[in-house]
Amino acid sequence: MEIVIANTKKEIIDHFYVRGMVFVVEQGIDYEIEFDGKDVNSVLFVTYMNGQAVGAARLYQNKVGRLATIKKYRQKGVASSLMDAIEQYAKDNRFQSLVLHAQLYVKDFYIKRGYKVEGEVFQEAGIDHIKMIKHMI
Repeated sequence: MEIVIANTKKEIIDHFYVRGMVFVVEQGIDYEIEFDGKDVNSVLFVTYMNGQAVGAARLYQNKVGRLATIKKYRQKGVASSLMDAIEQYAKDNRFQSLVLHAQLYVKDFYIKRGYKVEGEVFQEAGIDHIKMIKHMI
């Protein structure tokens, strides 16, 4: 498994491919919601297994988002490895905290990583989410 920050055209396209397959195709999220214009000001991560793009995530300021794994690669450590890379990037760049809006069904994944629930369940793109935060210091 290899995780890179998307810099080349291929890496950026691979990143968008994963997000499109997971969020737009699989979950039915509207394309305009998923691709909201923030990517140009974000750090885009992409995960490869055997040369195939299988995972993606975005870091916009200190907000982790758009964490996605292609269905057949789930439960293989892709999301954990992506979060490791994002958290290392945050530490290297002296972020005070990371925040995210977790889809409710994956809340426990983030709790195990040290994220704390903040606030109540809310809807984002028609899906239940919860705000979570992890202090990096």
